[in-house]
Order: sequence, then C-alpha cells, then structure tokens
Amino acid sequence: MNNLIQYTIRIADNYLILGQRMSMWCSNGPTLEEDIALANISLDLFGQATAFYNYAAELDNKTADELAFKRDAVDFQNYQIVEIENKDFGHTIVRNFLFDTFNFLFYQELIKSTDQQLSDIATKSIKEVKYHLRHSKNWILRLGDGTEESNKRVQDSLNNIWQYTGELFEIDDLDKKMIKEGVGVDMTILQVEWIKMVENILKEANLKKP
Repeated sequence: MNNLIQYTIRIADNYLILGQRMSMWCSNGPTLEEDIALANISLDLFGQATAFYNYAAELDNKTADELAFKRDAVDFQNYQIVEIENKDFGHTIVRNFLFDTFNFLFYQELIKSTDQQLSDIATKSIKEVKYHLRHSKNWILRLGDGTEESNKRVQDSLNNIWQYTGELFEIDDLDKKMIKEGVGVDMTILQVEWIKMVENILKEANLKKP
C-alpha cells in the first residue's frame, strides 16, 4: 500500500468513526429540530468518509466498503477524540466543537494539496464543515453562558476531553512524506490558530480553557 493510499484512508477513518458516533443521536436528540440536525451532521461525515475511501479504493483496486468495514479495529488510524462516547448532549457538543474547529482549519489547508482529488474533496466538504462548526460553536455559547448547571457540565466535559486534542497537531513519518510532496497538511502549523479560535469562543461562553 503506497503512501497516498494510507494517507487518504487515515483521513477517511476520522469521519467514519465520528459519523458512527453522531448517528447514535438519531431519535435521541433533545428536540426534534436538533435530532434532525445531528442526523444530518452524521450523514455529512459519512459522505466525506465515502469520498476519501472511494479515492483510496480506486488507487488500491478495492472497494470503499472493503476499506471501511473489512479491517480490524487496530488497523484504524483515526484520532482518539472522534472515538469519545457521546454520553450527554453537552459532552457531544464539546467533542464536536474541538474537532470541528480543527477540521475547518485542516480542510482549508487540504484544499491547497497538489493532489487534485484530495483538493476537490476538501473544496466540496468545507461547506459542510463550516456548518458543523457553526452548530457546535453556537451550542457551546448557549450552554456555557446558560444556567449554572449547564456551564458546570460543559466545563467538566471540556476538562475531560481536552487531553485528546494534543494528538491533532502531531505528525509522523507518513505525514512528513506527504507534506514534502505537497500533498498533505502540516498539522503543526494549525495549532496556534486553533487555540486562538477555541479560546475566543470559550471566553465568550464563560468557560475556562483547561
């Protein structure tokens, strides 16, 4: 399996796993409107995962389903943050907000990829990612600046999930090779802007960065 295939599958894994987590909210949302919103976010993530798996499958002479469903759990290379259980609605929103902010910055850079297919997928998907970020950001503000109880619960979730965010900005040998070829994204350069964006929203929501 060449580097481009591995890199593309790695990206897809994040959206498949988070999409699965979000699909668990179907018929379990706090309101009917929110139930539909969460289900739509799940479908968006599955769509993004499918686009990346399809591209990898073309390169590897396999099917997208084989790549997505015929691997052992240890073969998945997604970030741990997307695996975090939903627990309650606030916990889900905190996880999504932290990842959505990163994902928005990631897609902005992936659009610049020298690989046309990856760039095209990012260009198409960033519209959805902007909605995901707006959705989670608005709820962070609403819950953080809401009641004493909602603020405390969101802050507790933030304190718990924050430990998983460092991994988002780490790169390995595969990343370095893809960056050198102009194909991949250097996540290390995203961290400063990510922290700035997150801190601004947390401050407005009366929440403290762990």
